Amino acid sequence: MASRARVRAPELVGSGGWLNTGGKDLTLADLRGKIVIADFWTFCCINCLHVLDELRELEEKHRDTVVIVGVHSPKFVHEADHQAVVDAVARYEVAHPVLDDPELATWKQYAVRAWPTLVVIDPEGYVVAQHAGEGHAHAIERLVEELEEEHAAKGTLRRGDGPYVPPEPVAGALKFPGKAVRLPGGGFLVADAGHHSLVELAEDGETVVRRIGDGERGLVDGASPRFSEPQGLALVPEGLGLGYDVVVADTVNHALRGVRLADGSVTTLAGTGRQWWQGSPTSGPATGVDLSSPWDVAFFDGRVWIAMAGVHQLWAFDPAAGTVAVAAGTTNEGLVDGPVAEAWFAQPSGLAVSPDGSTLWVADSETSAVRLVSRETKQVHSVVGTGLFDFGHRDGAADQALLQHPLGVTVLPDGSVAIADTYNHALRRYNPATGEVSTLATDLREPSGAVLVGEDIVVVESARHRLTRLRLPEEAVQVESVAHRTQRAATEVAPGTLRLDVVFTAPTGQKLDERYGPSTRLLVSATPPELLVSGAGADSALSRELVLSAEVTEGVLHVSAMAASCDDDPEIEYPACHVHQQDWGVPVKLVAGGATRLPLVLAGME
Repeated sequence: MASRARVRAPELVGSGGWLNTGGKDLTLADLRGKIVIADFWTFCCINCLHVLDELRELEEKHRDTVVIVGVHSPKFVHEADHQAVVDAVARYEVAHPVLDDPELATWKQYAVRAWPTLVVIDPEGYVVAQHAGEGHAHAIERLVEELEEEHAAKGTLRRGDGPYVPPEPVAGALKFPGKAVRLPGGGFLVADAGHHSLVELAEDGETVVRRIGDGERGLVDGASPRFSEPQGLALVPEGLGLGYDVVVADTVNHALRGVRLADGSVTTLAGTGRQWWQGSPTSGPATGVDLSSPWDVAFFDGRVWIAMAGVHQLWAFDPAAGTVAVAAGTTNEGLVDGPVAEAWFAQPSGLAVSPDGSTLWVADSETSAVRLVSRETKQVHSVVGTGLFDFGHRDGAADQALLQHPLGVTVLPDGSVAIADTYNHALRRYNPATGEVSTLATDLREPSGAVLVGEDIVVVESARHRLTRLRLPEEAVQVESVAHRTQRAATEVAPGTLRLDVVFTAPTGQKLDERYGPSTRLLVSATPPELLVSGAGADSALSRELVLSAEVTEGVLHVSAMAASCDDDPEIEYPACHVHQQDWGVPVKLVAGGATRLPLVLAGME
């Protein structure tokens, strides 16, 4: 067996304490003899949610030798609220211990630079591997199998149950509902994400009329359907004759589903059930193209537009042709306006269409922004929000206003836009006529969407598991202005030449396969763009020499890396290949004497 570097693992500490342990505080000494996978995550991050799903099979298969520990490391202020972490662990059905680390103490001890990051600790308490981003489950499983064999032989492997203690289940008709629509005959259809189903509610917004789906995760069509954490809903416009009445963004199934209200039968309209990866098709017959965490849907410009949160894009499904294609965005994460093909989004999660059909409004959650797509000009424009790291609760002129991770937008009768300002627990309003942002209501718990009903607005209070009806106020609520920046410390680097090295080691038994061209990709950009004198753009090498401007004092380096590894055995006719990918937004401060090399670990050990 090949020798591997081992570094003593720092202790797992966090002032928020432990969840899913029955009230017990864990230490690494308690976990000695187990293979520990520390999953550094934050619940706003779609890539972190993907990794939770990637790890479920490994977690079950190696339950007697592996302990996954979620280390919750917040980006937004709301995510440092302990109750919000409790809600998120329940919402996403996290079935392992979670350390709440609101001050990023363990994050800093492990020198983590990105969400998500996975660190593997062997049964003797040493770090043996680190992986950033998605697509590493197969590599970690191979490493786990090696560690099981090695430590069983040494007598240092301890089999048996881990420390996980499940929480008490949430009771009620709804569990972390996503979005809702008003039904033509009255009442509401709600995406009941926590119960993996749709629920029809009566006019009172409380009485259950029927449930579509049996409450179990799955991708099953027909009269006994199954969903997996559905979020967005859109009513089919009258007269299209499509055979279904509602389009559903079935988020964790990476699919669009069609629901016929007459009998509750369900059909898969787009997606394969597999997650889209770089290099996969971006257009074609809808049920043959992979999608990635569709979060909302809306009929716009003759098609169903999709907030494709998992790849930071907008896609569109053509129900007449049965095809799907990218409509806006590049897959780069950030806030960049311009032509739809060049714009950058960051986890778009809510869509709404203006009454005249000219504008698609977008809640762009990770940039805490509201964006719009113009049908006429095919341009993307930001009306609220400045980027990935600035957020807060501030009303006033839209170019100065701040939101915190909004998930929903709803067009109001006067043409203004209500914003489900999720992490501020508020309903906000943007008025295009005045260019002002105001607050309509507070004391909502993680609102994720809203529906107009006459002069009222019905808000989906996701973390209170209910719909809440409010009268649209004539005057705004006065709130104290609060501004925040993500608390990650900036990396001090020297002006001039900076060596960027993305560290990647292929999993055991695999290699980078260059038979059909480069199997790696590195894309670099900066905010502001003037930060980079040279070195921006895409290339296949995972190392690059950057030149940083001495005229810029701070900024963010955006680094996107991908590596594809394949089975390294000439006897295998059709080798299996896996894609590893991660996006880093690295805040940097330019100082004399700062670092001249920036290593980022995609997989392996630095």
